[in-house]
Amino acid sequence: MTFFKNLLRDEQGATAIEYGLIAALIAVAAITAMTAVGGEISDTFNTVDSKLDTANKTTTPAAD
Repeated sequence: MTFFKNLLRDEQGATAIEYGLIAALIAVAAITAMTAVGGEISDTFNTVDSKLDTANKTTTPAAD
């Protein structure tokens, strides 16, 4: 009977679950932020690539 009383009073499992939930929340927030930043970086590189390509075509004479 004392085993069950001690089991009901033990809060280590609850603490571990709370830490797990916090870690999961942090992971979701990090993934969301990285996805947003990744899209912005991709757009920036595509813009730079396009402008460099355009600048290269206007400054390089066409080969005949």
